[in-house]
Amino acid sequence: MIDLNNPEVKFALHAVRQACQVVQHVQADMVSPALTKEDRSPVTVADFASQAVVAWLLTQDFPEDPLVAEENAEALRQPSGRQMLELVTHYIAQFTPQATPESVCDWVDKGATEPGPRFWCLDPIDGTKGFLRGDQYAVALALLVEGKVQLGVLGCPNLTDAYRPDICGTGSLVIASRSQGTWVTPLDYPGEFSPLHVSERVKPSNARVLRSFESRHTNITQIDEFVQIMGVRAEPIRMDSQAKYAVLASGKGDLLLRLLSTSQPDYREKIWDQAAGSIILEEAGGRITDILGKELDFNQGRTLAKNRGICASNKHLHRTALKTLDAIGAWSGD
Repeated sequence: MIDLNNPEVKFALHAVRQACQVVQHVQADMVSPALTKEDRSPVTVADFASQAVVAWLLTQDFPEDPLVAEENAEALRQPSGRQMLELVTHYIAQFTPQATPESVCDWVDKGATEPGPRFWCLDPIDGTKGFLRGDQYAVALALLVEGKVQLGVLGCPNLTDAYRPDICGTGSLVIASRSQGTWVTPLDYPGEFSPLHVSERVKPSNARVLRSFESRHTNITQIDEFVQIMGVRAEPIRMDSQAKYAVLASGKGDLLLRLLSTSQPDYREKIWDQAAGSIILEEAGGRITDILGKELDFNQGRTLAKNRGICASNKHLHRTALKTLDAIGAWSGD
């Protein structure tokens, strides 16, 4: 069982839950059926608000710990960002009376630091399009020490029991701590924690492949070729964000790929896109590497600069998946 009395565990669970609550408030107020995907204002407000909440809580519990996160407050500090800043401050003020435009900018900017020997890593909203559709997205927080992920939490408001899409349901709070397994509890009312474990599926033809709606950072053509060579018969599970790692950890999916897009062959994963999800999968018994089979190297700053793409699995299918990726030349992105 995970040690719920551990200070880092308590902080991470509380911070992600609070961040999810502020994001849900923004979504309820600002995301309308008429909104287009090009209108990023609601997700931008939610991104800033989520990051500010986590940073504020971090200053209370671990004031010396750096935060490495996706956003910075440069846009908020400009005259053109005044309205956005007022909105973000409004939502943060529902959680702390300390929220002022100045303090909110300072909290957001706490995430602009570079990684060190020990730091927290945050994706304030992973899955922009899922958020705008009212579908799957996640708040992802991880603790890294000496380049190794030690703790990861995913807050998935629209995913129940770590695998079942359930819009406006109880949501899932998924946590993994090194050598303590992966666990899930309802996001809305954390209580009993249930263990998660990957599937025991070994036949490639029976594999369930998790695929993103977002195609910008992957290679759809090569994934289709991969599925064909593997002989996969099941329809893919389409889902945004690191919520896919929760599904893998729960045993309801078996494979997840991020390949090199032909339009962005030099793209490297951001550490906040993989840190929390990677330990959640590993502690559930799965495996994650890049598409060349290399372990993810979190010692390279804010990106996985020495890795190419992502191959995540239930472990049993990993070797076959890597061989198939090599056969289709996934490393080249062509």
